[in-house]
Amino acid sequence: MSERAGQTPPSAQEPVEIAPEPFALAEPAEEQPEEKAPRSRTKTIVLGSLLAVSLAGAGIIGYAGWRIASQKDATLTAPPQVGSLKLDTSDNGRSTADYLQTALSAEVDLDKALGAVYTDGNGQNVLFFGGTTLIWTPESDLDTAFELVSDDQGAVTGLHEVSAGPLGGTMKCGTTKSDGTDMPVCGWADHGSLALAMFPGRAENDSAKLLLEIRDATQKRN
Repeated sequence: MSERAGQTPPSAQEPVEIAPEPFALAEPAEEQPEEKAPRSRTKTIVLGSLLAVSLAGAGIIGYAGWRIASQKDATLTAPPQVGSLKLDTSDNGRSTADYLQTALSAEVDLDKALGAVYTDGNGQNVLFFGGTTLIWTPESDLDTAFELVSDDQGAVTGLHEVSAGPLGGTMKCGTTKSDGTDMPVCGWADHGSLALAMFPGRAENDSAKLLLEIRDATQKRN
């Protein structure tokens, strides 16, 4: 076909460059860093409280274990003299001591038990009996031991705690009837020993102090 007049023949088209990657139809959105959810304050407080309780519990258990270990290996003896008191070695004194020892052993499971009667020379005797073993619940066992003193005249009444002294544990005093009059009864218990004493003719305050003196003289720990 002949070229039309006045028309310039089309020139050769320039080659089109093709990008190696497809182009985006829209501007790419900037990537935002992922935000971490804030830690719950309530959860932090709860976890902290649980940790504190756990540490406190461990401390209590540790102290209880130390106390048991420090008290469990105890011995009781009846020395011939405690202050102004002297051990009654007469037949009557020994038979009374044996009776007290047997009665206590029947009610409280002890590894070793003893009984003793002390006198001050003025007719104010002290009847002492106790024993040693590993005791898990000293206060409960001491309350059980006080029931031994109960008879047809009445139980031990007015039991209350008194100072247990440097050896620790628990110590209580109360009164019972003896020939129609009040007689103080005091006792102690720890994780290694338990003992009671009856104080006819004495005041309760004096009896509590005297029992501390007797305890210091009779109880030893390994």
